[in-house]
Amino acid sequence: MRLCESPITIPFVTNHDALIASSTPFTISTHTTTTAAAAAMAGRRISAVIFDLDGTLLNTEQVTKDLLKEFLVGYGKVVDMEKENKRMGMIHHESAIAIVKDYDLPITPQQYSQSIMPMYHERWLQAKPLPGVNRLMKHLQKQGIPFALASNSVKKNVLVKVSSQEGWGESFSVILGSDEVKSGKPSPDLFLEAASRMGVDASSCLVIEDSLVGIKAGKAANMQVVAVPSIQTESNEYSIADYVIHSFLDFQPQIWGLPLFDDWVMKALPIDPIRFKGSYKNGFLEEISDNDASNMPGQAWGVYFGWVDFDSPNRFKIVVSIRWDCSCGSFRRNIACVINGSNEQICDRQIEVALVGYIRGFQTMQNPLTDAQILDDDKSIAEACLDSAAYSYHRCSPAKL
Repeated sequence: MRLCESPITIPFVTNHDALIASSTPFTISTHTTTTAAAAAMAGRRISAVIFDLDGTLLNTEQVTKDLLKEFLVGYGKVVDMEKENKRMGMIHHESAIAIVKDYDLPITPQQYSQSIMPMYHERWLQAKPLPGVNRLMKHLQKQGIPFALASNSVKKNVLVKVSSQEGWGESFSVILGSDEVKSGKPSPDLFLEAASRMGVDASSCLVIEDSLVGIKAGKAANMQVVAVPSIQTESNEYSIADYVIHSFLDFQPQIWGLPLFDDWVMKALPIDPIRFKGSYKNGFLEEISDNDASNMPGQAWGVYFGWVDFDSPNRFKIVVSIRWDCSCGSFRRNIACVINGSNEQICDRQIEVALVGYIRGFQTMQNPLTDAQILDDDKSIAEACLDSAAYSYHRCSPAKL
């Protein structure tokens, strides 16, 4: 069956014809690059990469986001998300002191840590790599590019998170926690120590971070910094980074003098499945979650395709355009979609979606006037991919959550 026509008519401006004509598919990255940063990139070839962990490589912040809320309920307090967002990337000791003070809790920071840390440990085991993370790590490893992990968490907690991910422990050249240096981020100590242990000059390192605290640390270390914001509402505040992308799927290694990816298949990129539940109506999907927390990472942004399952023997193809929208006064995820089945069959019903391929990103962060429409080219690419042997193994696996 052919994918039906897109019901949305949001104008979209991009050089997508060049994408389709190219023999080597590529993503259209969202980025902010100043003239000075471009000049700096041109003169500094990258020889090593340093990653942050929480919110950058793993969705630990997503799986633990409601822990503080649950903890504060016992003291009759309500979480202040504006304050918590500003605390993102802080070392735990500093965060504990600030939380006890800000919420006027009748306990010491040490007592707070002793009570909440076991809850965190349990949730960390549920964390998953963010979209494109494993792809980039495997690519760097294949090309012989060393990469390190430098986290504001203490080393023992870093190792707990890393050990739960298959193959990660032996992949990093260096793994550092904040308790191994004099000062954590925003001090440059962690990044400088990582560079020293890898035996590379700090100026030849590329830092990839999700928080402003980490970005400041990277710049203070005289390193190039790519921001992958974990809080999409604050994406415009990351201009101090040399480059800003929505997700690792938008990362272009050639910008930094690193070897190109060679894993695109039929002008699309196979990805680890992104699974979520939703309700379909009038060309859009509304996310559904049993615990009010989205199963879809905040960094999911762009045009994807995959499969739809619901209470029916039939299985449908889907193309989705995912973006964050602030046009209605609140910041929310917008998921436009095209499904190749009958709309009447699935309208207002709960469906299960497994996105298995990525086509492209967008050129703008939040402007609905230039954001993405699902194009005929997108539908053609998705149709061909989902019918091909390269993507067929996904088709045999149900999109159950």
